[in-house]
Amino acid sequence: MVTPSEVTPAPATKPPKQASAPGPDLPRIVPRRHVGRWLTAAVALLLFAMVLNSVVRNDAFQWSVVGRYFTTAAVLDGLLLSLWLTAVVMVLGFLLGTVLAVMRLSANPVLRTLSWGYVWIFRSTPLLVQLLFWFNIGALYPTLGLGIPFGPQFLTVKTVNLLGPTLTAVIGLTLHETAYAAEVVRGGILSVDSGQTEAAQALGLSRRRTLRRIVVPQAMRSIVPTAGNMLIGTMKGTSIVSVLAVHDLLYSVQLIYNQTYQVIPLLMVATLWYIAVTTVLGAGQFYVERHYARGDSRALPPTPLQRLRGHLTAVRHRLSAATAADARPAIGGDR
Repeated sequence: MVTPSEVTPAPATKPPKQASAPGPDLPRIVPRRHVGRWLTAAVALLLFAMVLNSVVRNDAFQWSVVGRYFTTAAVLDGLLLSLWLTAVVMVLGFLLGTVLAVMRLSANPVLRTLSWGYVWIFRSTPLLVQLLFWFNIGALYPTLGLGIPFGPQFLTVKTVNLLGPTLTAVIGLTLHETAYAAEVVRGGILSVDSGQTEAAQALGLSRRRTLRRIVVPQAMRSIVPTAGNMLIGTMKGTSIVSVLAVHDLLYSVQLIYNQTYQVIPLLMVATLWYIAVTTVLGAGQFYVERHYARGDSRALPPTPLQRLRGHLTAVRHRLSAATAADARPAIGGDR
């Protein structure tokens, strides 16, 4: 007699999988064709090719002369002086501009008025006029002295011997840039939410420490883009000191073509150097802006290398998808 416990249940068998009936072919999704966009791009590329061809194949540019003078000692010395002027003017300009911005935002009416008057005067006067004024300051003050105010002077020196062309250029450019830097710093400080200052005051921080540790670091995100543009503008603006016979890049090139009469090639040398330097400064500005954007954005803007990798990855995925779509057999097979 067989008990129920001794009976072994038969293994469950899966029902045979039925072949699915062949369905209709799915429609292929075709992306929208932007005819106008491609026509505009083709016209733009054609115009660019025409301009590039006219520049490269124009014998009047004398590219061999450009290559010969591009790295000469005189040109490189002028370039170094232009870079030195840019660095000194920007550092001094923003140091003095920060002081003026703090004065403009202070509760002292005298400091506010003096700061506003300085910015008003130097922003209202052309830079060339200011440089010429400082170059001829000896006509107003033949001697400069050091001593007691409204009293005797212990040390006097002739202004002509003290202010040479290079020092005059530094003074004129610095005072001019200070007025603009003051407004840039003031705008950056005002862009910080007032709640940050109130929170710092609630924690017992002094006004100076609040400005240095709380306000200015947050204001840098608004200051850096404009400051970068000022840096590039100052680099190009140093060419104006050539009117004072300062041996910057443009003046060095002028000295050469006054002897060789090769005006266009030498001007192209200066142009190419200005383009190269401003390109490097622009790249540095991008990374500085990206650095100060860390506290405000969850995702930092991609770098040019990351953008290039992203475009290459997208193109590779599109090619892979197109290849897979062409290799996939039609649904339902041949009938």
